[in-house]
Amino acid sequence: MNRIARFLTLSLALLLISTALAGCGTGSGQSKSINVFAGSASQPPLEEAAKTFEQKTNIKVNFSFGGSGTVLSQMILSKSGDLYIPGSPDYLIKAQAQGVVAANDNGKILSYLVPAILVQKGNPKNIKSLSDLLRPDVSVGIANPASVCVGLYAVEVLERNGLLDGIKQAGTVKTYADSCEKTATLIVLKAVDAVIGWSVFASWNPDTTDVVYLQPDELPRLAYIPGAVSTFAQDKVSAQKFLDFLASKDGQAIFAKYGYQVTESEAKQFAPDAKIGGEYKLPEGFTTLVK
Repeated sequence: MNRIARFLTLSLALLLISTALAGCGTGSGQSKSINVFAGSASQPPLEEAAKTFEQKTNIKVNFSFGGSGTVLSQMILSKSGDLYIPGSPDYLIKAQAQGVVAANDNGKILSYLVPAILVQKGNPKNIKSLSDLLRPDVSVGIANPASVCVGLYAVEVLERNGLLDGIKQAGTVKTYADSCEKTATLIVLKAVDAVIGWSVFASWNPDTTDVVYLQPDELPRLAYIPGAVSTFAQDKVSAQKFLDFLASKDGQAIFAKYGYQVTESEAKQFAPDAKIGGEYKLPEGFTTLVK
């Protein structure tokens, strides 16, 4: 074998060895990542929980936040996503029906949500009840009920209390928001006087937002935030690990830190007889409340 042939043979051997060694280093030491599609009702605690989880496991969590219906549509179109975390059980039921989540997988309950009226700090319009939302001097915002769970709950509350037609005729609903985050921001920006949202919005923005709780008999349902591994998941093991962390003592402490009710008994304090779970469908012929 001549000198050039020996050199080429040695170089090839070194290349094969280095490749093998690199392969040995891509096992447990290599960072993994999962993609989570979530309703923005849970955005603040999820973002903090993801940082803690990554430090513990070296698994990175990437989020796509938005209206629960919007992110569900994104998952269906892209056929991707490891976890689906909507803002209410209504959208988990829709995800099951559309094959995004297995039909027998009810996931884990991560926290509970209470519908309420959110107003500007100090409640300058002295809004005390749902009927005040029909006053001509009050402007109201809600989330889009066709794609955001809290908007769906707003319509349900108004219908339950016989105010759905009245608020439409009054024309006080001035805008729809396309996520929970943007619904809460309507108060922060003083774009409206009140929104029908989740009570936790006041904990997100305590310097700008106050909460007016509804009477217990005005609430037909309380919501909860479910999480489930998607049928599209590329890494079901890592996805389940993150879901288990969110439901663990440490994960629940993060939700509680941001003002969420983490037990059913805490949520039931606001409406002892209200149903938890299930699905509400918009009334037949419903179009919009915005004039």
